[in-house]
Amino acid sequence: MNQLDPSRPLSQTDRTRHHRLREQGSFNRADLDAILAAGFVCHFGVTVDGNLLVMPTVYGSDGNTLYFHGSVASRSLVASPTATVCVTVTHIDGLVLARSVFEHGVNYRSAMIFGTPRPVTDPDEKWAGLRCLTEQATPGQWDYARQPSRKELAATSLLALSLDEASVKIRTGAPDDGDTPDAELGLWAGVLPLHTHWGDLQADPALTGDIKAPLHLAERQGVTLN
Repeated sequence: MNQLDPSRPLSQTDRTRHHRLREQGSFNRADLDAILAAGFVCHFGVTVDGNLLVMPTVYGSDGNTLYFHGSVASRSLVASPTATVCVTVTHIDGLVLARSVFEHGVNYRSAMIFGTPRPVTDPDEKWAGLRCLTEQATPGQWDYARQPSRKELAATSLLALSLDEASVKIRTGAPDDGDTPDAELGLWAGVLPLHTHWGDLQADPALTGDIKAPLHLAERQGVTLN
């Protein structure tokens, strides 16, 4: 499947227009792709039995579609097949510490995707979607580990959500009060960066014999995610 054209801007709808902090908004599809590629955990909101639930789950993106686990949402969508969900992915890059608490903020990259997901029932697409999800979190693991059996594949709930309707916001840089009267207070201001990195591998105590970690995992130790 070909990816959507990264030069084509994101669509502007009532749900994706930036009503606040418009200067942080982006309709650049490449920004959406970069935010999705940088992570593998999302939160999605869905109404189940009249109650709004927001649940974390893992995801994978192929450039056109977001695949994610969601057994509770799958059951809800059977009863309400036209229900809309909102999926969010957020990366925190640092705390923005200003001279006044009012001007404090966060440097971040965030995407919201709206739409009606569909349960993936075709075995070939489910296989491809689970591979996409697995490889997004741990590149190389799909081919290394045992792949799902037919029974496991049938027991797995996978949802597919189009990336056609999405909203992106990004905040970077220093505090905004450097040219205000608060700059005369003599207080330090700036950014406290936040970085996430992979730690050392921890072998399963149940391993027997001299089983070494595969290269694709060993190489990720110490790698910074953002």
